[in-house]
Amino acid sequence: MLGGKKVIVVVPAYNAEGTIERTLAEIDRSVVDEVIIVDDAGRDRTSELAQVRGDSVITHTANRGYGANQRTCYGEALRRGADIVVMVHADYQYSPRLIPALAGLIASGHYDVALGSRILGNGARTGGMPWWRYVANRALTALENALVGQKLSEYHTGLRAWSREILDALPLAELSDDFVFDSQTLALAILAGANIGEISCPTRYMEEASSINFRRSIRYGLGVVRVSLACRRALRGRPRGVFRSVSMLDVPRSVDQHRHVGIAPAPPLRTIETGDQSGI
Repeated sequence: MLGGKKVIVVVPAYNAEGTIERTLAEIDRSVVDEVIIVDDAGRDRTSELAQVRGDSVITHTANRGYGANQRTCYGEALRRGADIVVMVHADYQYSPRLIPALAGLIASGHYDVALGSRILGNGARTGGMPWWRYVANRALTALENALVGQKLSEYHTGLRAWSREILDALPLAELSDDFVFDSQTLALAILAGANIGEISCPTRYMEEASSINFRRSIRYGLGVVRVSLACRRALRGRPRGVFRSVSMLDVPRSVDQHRHVGIAPAPPLRTIETGDQSGI
């Protein structure tokens, strides 16, 4: 609990056996009420290693993609009554020790979304981010800011915190199963009127850390531009597609002050409950 709010950490994972233990070990259990790991049908021992700490592990029966993995993460966290949901990648590229700080931004009532930014400070390049990724990140972020009227330092982080209210307001069931899911959720949050905060986050680029290749990076970048353009149209009163599912909302909000969009029914999952799940 943090400020009387239930905090659940979700960890989307895929072939993360080299890093999952270190990621889970650095989560502050004095603040975090539950940890949920979702293994997207990886071929290694990620699920087995994740069970050791007694956390909940959900394993997809087939690989569904990064966005679909997060949809399972958020849907399960909301089902278990989370007030604050923090997502951290399983590849140890982002510091789990910052989870209390991110959750605190949400618990303060000042922010609906909080991001751990690799770009604030000097952490990106000193942490080993390849120069071409750094340049692409800065260029995409500048374009996104220009299109949607924000001043964020980064849109592409794998360390994010959400209030229950804003997650409930997003049409998660309609979003991409691929990496552009991240951009869609932030764009929709902006359209919904969310207040977004950031903190500086160190990064670690290493052999075990997951990373999409150059070709998929290009496809991702083009997808981000399309999402930003769609968000700009919606902000100007011409929403299309999923952007028709979100209305401008007053903040701060309570659960009763907005429309619950809901989560799509999940395909068959294998759930391994290894911790004390009393009260769930």
